[in-house]
Amino acid sequence: MNQLLRQPRIPGGSDAGPGPGATTETEPERLARVLLGRLSEPGDAVVGRWLAQLPAVDVVKAIRDGTVPDHPGLDATRLSGYQARLPGLDPRMDLKRVRDVGGRFIIPGDTEWPSQLDDLGDGRPIGLWVTGTGSLRLLALRSVAMVGSRACTAYGAHVAGELSAQLAERGWVVVSGAAYGIDAAAHRGALAVGGTTAAVLACGVDVAYPKGNAELIRRIGVQGLLVSELPPGEHPNRFRFVLRNRVIAALTRGTVVVEAAVRSGALSTARRARDLNRHTMGVAGPVTSELSAGVHALIRSGGATLVTDAAEITELIGAIGEDLAPQRSGPVLPRDLLEPAVARVLEAVPATAEGAPVERLARQSGLPPDEVLQRLYELGSLGYVERHGAHWRVVRRR
Repeated sequence: MNQLLRQPRIPGGSDAGPGPGATTETEPERLARVLLGRLSEPGDAVVGRWLAQLPAVDVVKAIRDGTVPDHPGLDATRLSGYQARLPGLDPRMDLKRVRDVGGRFIIPGDTEWPSQLDDLGDGRPIGLWVTGTGSLRLLALRSVAMVGSRACTAYGAHVAGELSAQLAERGWVVVSGAAYGIDAAAHRGALAVGGTTAAVLACGVDVAYPKGNAELIRRIGVQGLLVSELPPGEHPNRFRFVLRNRVIAALTRGTVVVEAAVRSGALSTARRARDLNRHTMGVAGPVTSELSAGVHALIRSGGATLVTDAAEITELIGAIGEDLAPQRSGPVLPRDLLEPAVARVLEAVPATAEGAPVERLARQSGLPPDEVLQRLYELGSLGYVERHGAHWRVVRRR
């Protein structure tokens, strides 16, 4: 067994690869959390509850010795599963692998750790592998998730790209999962306008998945951030995608679902966001599209707020009173500004060449003839009507 695992305490050292905000004293904790990330799957509540009681170095020792604290949900099978993964693990090598791709491993207590992830309780990530520039904590403070169907329509891809570009131009960080479809369109939209975007992966940060998005993932790592709970070299599976969604929901101020069928995985992100008291938003699509049926059901049930542009999104997730969306209204026509009595007279004037006398206009408008005559001269001054003998008619405009 690796020498690291035979010792009662995980030692630090200059080769441990400290992350941002780390000190020499925190390196045993960092190495232990790297190890626990190999022993368990993301969101493991059993390990999460142990870490709430003990330092990570003590949890590793307890697992190795079989002396873990009494805990509901833990049985001999679960413990043996952890122990079976112990042989051959080398957390220092994992840290070196992430350093080789320009990354780092951050843990709770680091200055870069986003404290909003603590809302996940016992399912909080043990640590996060990050590559790219900028502080994850600072970028996440003004971030919004954009998720949706992998098999999206051209409409969905266009909307996701436009919304992401608009949000990026307003200084917001777009977060998604780097998958095909809506995820990719959201990332590309932010990148196209020189914005910052972050991809939360269901694999190691050194693994380009899906392969068809390898160049996009590379660009995100240069212009934004790649984030994962999984150690370097790990590959995704169906459960890891679902568990990844909880990090996207917790990390951001709100989640926008652009297109999602009734059983779409994107809806799990929206539900997580709602459960975490984050804003959940949806973009309506054609009522005939199955790919929008899940979004429509989410909006109809009150689980999401309908949004149509970046202004409406930032009004929900931005600063109170500072990110208000403009009031929507149709164009104001000159006739809309007329007083009610004047408008009634104008409505009664015919557009025919012969026009109508004052007496007929009085009957049509229900106003006294003297008032009708006064209003007609007002309308004439404004250029709406003209007098032709004893009759009045609407001015014909070219």
